[in-house]
Amino acid sequence: QVQLVESGGGLVQAGGSLRLTCAASGRIFRVNVMGWYRQGPGKQRELVAVIPSGGSINYADSVKGRFTISRDNDKNTTYLQMNSLKPEDTAVYYCNAEATVRSWGRVQSYWGQGTQVTVSS
Repeated sequence: QVQLVESGGGLVQAGGSLRLTCAASGRIFRVNVMGWYRQGPGKQRELVAVIPSGGSINYADSVKGRFTISRDNDKNTTYLQMNSLKPEDTAVYYCNAEATVRSWGRVQSYWGQGTQVTVSS
């Protein structure tokens, strides 16, 4: 199957920056879409940014102009550069990938374990 491992979370002061990394591994045939979601205290998981193989990148309105998503297709890795962080950005950030496993034709959705991002005021 596919495993996703996130890294780069931590504690940062408001206005600071962090870069999250998500690396996919396993019997990957193709990764179609990679993205980042987050779940803050008492909230449901929400989309932060998604980057497909083609087409336009999609960002949540709350992070537009501050966050940048990118990917390295050769390494099956996605990055989330987070600038001008705000306390409301505090959440567990999860990596997501829609991928096809070798010898299994269907596209499946996979999730990482999450990495904590805490922004102090």
